[in-house]
Amino acid sequence: MKTNLKKTIFTVAVLFTVLWTPSCKSKKLPVTDITITRSDGTSAIVKAEVAQKEEERNYGFMNRKNIPDGTGMLFIFEKEQILSFWMKNTPHPLSIAYIDSRGKIRNIYDMTPFSLTPVKSTSSVRYALEVPQGWYKENNINVGDIVSWEKN
Repeated sequence: MKTNLKKTIFTVAVLFTVLWTPSCKSKKLPVTDITITRSDGTSAIVKAEVAQKEEERNYGFMNRKNIPDGTGMLFIFEKEQILSFWMKNTPHPLSIAYIDSRGKIRNIYDMTPFSLTPVKSTSSVRYALEVPQGWYKENNINVGDIVSWEKN
């Protein structure tokens, strides 16, 4: 009798976890074209997934082994603040740009796969844009460049 009760409790616990744990892994995020205008007036475009809800932002690119060049993820926050990101469970090397509410890039950093070391913005920002590591450098994107997209 005790064995059946244990099996039942275990089964209920597993079902509860599967059905009630939010998972961004299975949700498709909206995608938008991000335009980054360089100081010389030229521009580059990134096709970015948009993570706006807390659970989407928390999951980010976790467990993604391949992030194609020219793509990324835009993280949108409710207000400007010092942001801090890490690479927990993220195997693909990334670069991150911290962007203020006017669209100006304030910081660009490279991030190490699986690192738990926080990568912080140096000033209050509202957005972060992650791309495959080296993309900003390869496309001559720098601090001070302007990021824009169609906001819904």
